[in-house]
Amino acid sequence: MAPELALCFAESARYLVFSSHVPKFIYYSHLTALVLSLLIGLFVYFKDRKSLTNKILFWSLVPFLIWVFFNIIIWASNRSDLIMFLWSIQIMIEPLTYIGMFYLVYVFINKHDVGLTTKVITGIIYAPLIIITPTIYSLAGFDLSLCIPIESFYSYYTYVLELSAIIGIAFYALFRYSKEQSTNIKKEILLLSLGVIAFLLVFASGNIFGSLTDDWVTSQFGLFGTPIFATFIGYLIIRYRIFNVKILATQVLVTSLWILVASILFLRTIDTVRIIVVVTSVLLLILGIYLVKSVKREVEQREKIEKLAKELEKANERLKELDQLKSEFVSMATHQIRGPLTAIKGYASMMREGDYGDIPENLKGTIDIIYESSNALTVIVQDFLDISNIEQGKMKFDFSVVDLSKLAYDVAEALAPNIEQKGLRLKLEIEPDIVVEADVGKMRQIIGNLIDNAVKYTPKGSITVRVRKLDKTMRLEISDTGVGIKPETLPKLFQKFSRAEDASKANVLGTGLGLYVAKKLIEAQNGRISAESEGEGKGAAFSVELSLK
Repeated sequence: MAPELALCFAESARYLVFSSHVPKFIYYSHLTALVLSLLIGLFVYFKDRKSLTNKILFWSLVPFLIWVFFNIIIWASNRSDLIMFLWSIQIMIEPLTYIGMFYLVYVFINKHDVGLTTKVITGIIYAPLIIITPTIYSLAGFDLSLCIPIESFYSYYTYVLELSAIIGIAFYALFRYSKEQSTNIKKEILLLSLGVIAFLLVFASGNIFGSLTDDWVTSQFGLFGTPIFATFIGYLIIRYRIFNVKILATQVLVTSLWILVASILFLRTIDTVRIIVVVTSVLLLILGIYLVKSVKREVEQREKIEKLAKELEKANERLKELDQLKSEFVSMATHQIRGPLTAIKGYASMMREGDYGDIPENLKGTIDIIYESSNALTVIVQDFLDISNIEQGKMKFDFSVVDLSKLAYDVAEALAPNIEQKGLRLKLEIEPDIVVEADVGKMRQIIGNLIDNAVKYTPKGSITVRVRKLDKTMRLEISDTGVGIKPETLPKLFQKFSRAEDASKANVLGTGLGLYVAKKLIEAQNGRISAESEGEGKGAAFSVELSLK
């Protein structure tokens, strides 16, 4: 026959935690500790699950949460076996919160994990508790009159660990505080260590008081270290953004108020209710002051923003005026420069062709340089003029039906002597009778510029001009076997003043404007331009697509 189970009193607990003989103060103290710990742990953990400090804080609070939950069951239960079992588990897991908090302070200050040796030594120091938990060296018996276990002397080893952890945190934090140079970091160390020490010291004091006096009701005040800890953590989060958490002070205060007001439901004595009302009133006062300051600060910031917005608007208007003046100046200057350059280029061309008679051999090279240089400068001036017209919205287009096959052939043939002079081969792969609607002058300029670019950046090999039909569009492609383009340069190739890193080696006079102008001119004709290259030394291909007529 099984031995009769020893019961402290007749009433059994409902749902493990509810019993009429449990003082309401017990529920109030435990509920506050449970809710605050759970909120802090989960909130910090899920804000940054990769952060080591966030994980340590969460897992340090887990044994505390288990301890508090088990403690409510112990208060409500009348079964000696269940109370003995849970009490022994409490003794074993209680120091884990203290060890975890020491771990938290260390990692928070040093920003890195502790070494394996330290973890092993800590495990060895903690191991005796695990060994004695299922033996009489933890709990020697059970007092039915008080409905509490009789703790063995060896079970007080848990308090040795707890007090050692508190002293260790205090001395280590003080040492690192004295060595730290940054004022803000010193404040963070001070506030976190004070919050942790207050939480652990109040909790340990309550448990030690209960073990020494058997007055376990009074000892429950030890759970009120949790609000102290929550206050320090909340301030650190608000003020210093620790644990990678951004939160408003109003959220913390409102949550605290909700917990305090809800906890009144578990109180019956008017004196206890008065205490809660006083605390709630103080928090309401703090919240009110904070909200008034926040509104005032927000109004001041809005006024500053409005003032800055007006100043910025004026500055933008001024910048637009300056940009317009710049564009007008560039337009005027390029007009003035283009005339003399055209004259120089024209006379140099006439001299090369013998219109002024035979030219001495020693002057022919010089005249060629004059012609090539003036021609290059004419292209640059034209690019600046085009940009000025585009930015001012003055670029005019004369659309007509254009035989692009013939136009590409004519431009390529006109540039053939320059290509051959450089020792390059010109290949033409042009399908006949490809007609589009475009500005013939602009298209001549674009094709010429693309071929001219290919010549400049191709030291040897060939240049190929292709014109072919696609489904609803046509494609003009000018490819070369030149220096090629780096992959990282391709995305920014058509930006204003953008050039490849080594472009100046092949073309000193390049400005990075030609492709930008070509892109704007093509887009204005409802087309698109693109560039392809397999990399440096592998040539490049520029393609223009327009809708077929």
